[in-house]
Amino acid sequence: MVKGICYTLAAIAVSLGLFFFSQWYMNKQFEEFSQALDALYTKVEEKTASQEDGYAVKTLWAEKKSKLHIFVPHNDISYIDYWLNEACGLLRNGEYELALGNVEVLKEIAKNLPDAYSIRLENVF
Repeated sequence: MVKGICYTLAAIAVSLGLFFFSQWYMNKQFEEFSQALDALYTKVEEKTASQEDGYAVKTLWAEKKSKLHIFVPHNDISYIDYWLNEACGLLRNGEYELALGNVEVLKEIAKNLPDAYSIRLENVF
């Protein structure tokens, strides 16, 4: 009986550790991505952004998403890919006003997505 309780407590401790680590890791990855999006947003707003700036953010995202597939569903990652590809295409064509809207959407997604998978009461029920 004591052994069973110890195993149960150990499993709970390991699970909580894993949950907190995954939350910390996701927040860190999205924080770095958000910083890159903020820099891109500023350049697009000033109309100095080039296609290479968009592709630099896209490259950073490709590095992040390869590890985030463990924690975030593929549909959410595809959603970010869609908006990022569209923003890069708009930058290529010099359509700064439309690209600005897409980057704004990406900023909101990057801000809200980690919270959707955090350990909160509203996410459990």
